[in-house]
Amino acid sequence: MERSLACDPAGQSGADGVTRSFLDCLKSARQETRPFDYWLLDNPLPEGCCEAIASLPFPPPEGMSFKGRREINNVSRVYFTPENQAKFDVCRSVVEGFKNPGVRMAIEEATGADLSDGHLRIEYCQDTEGFWLEPHTDIFVKKFTMLVYLSDDPALANAGTDILEGPPDFKYVGSAPYGKNKGVIFIPGKNTWHGVGHHPIKGLRKSIIINYVTSDWNDTWQLA
Repeated sequence: MERSLACDPAGQSGADGVTRSFLDCLKSARQETRPFDYWLLDNPLPEGCCEAIASLPFPPPEGMSFKGRREINNVSRVYFTPENQAKFDVCRSVVEGFKNPGVRMAIEEATGADLSDGHLRIEYCQDTEGFWLEPHTDIFVKKFTMLVYLSDDPALANAGTDILEGPPDFKYVGSAPYGKNKGVIFIPGKNTWHGVGHHPIKGLRKSIIINYVTSDWNDTWQLA
């Protein structure tokens, strides 16, 4: 059993540290309203947490097919499942931190989301060169989406999530800044168009995606 990957070297953060860091971050998040409401984040996770996640011993996927959708590569996707929480402290700490009722309440107050039927789902992503995502809105069973970027590699400076207007033109509005412990929140809806354009990606675009999903979620094995 591997439990050495914690959020900080002294082991002081844990779930409570994750909760505190996120709540502090949410208070100072910068809200944007065009073309939909989204929130830009600085330091949503405790110091050392990004490094611990990025050091998880999951090899980068090989032979991926990049056709603009993550589900094409479902067999290689990694989640903070109960099994991975049992193996890795950082997975357990992040999950328990975001299961704190105060986190759910703060998200609802700040964003207007309804998380009363919310079940936590956290995905660890390692996107390689050639990765892109077509413009899309998240499916209706996702009630909250948050991305946290894990790397400070300057070669990934343009690898943040793109914010777009809707059809037919999908006009580019801007991008969430990519950098270690930066992120973005939005509440999925009919107008929350986003993606990752055909930007050159050098290195590994590491991130986690945190969702609260409803009980209608089919792939329950992905849940935390």
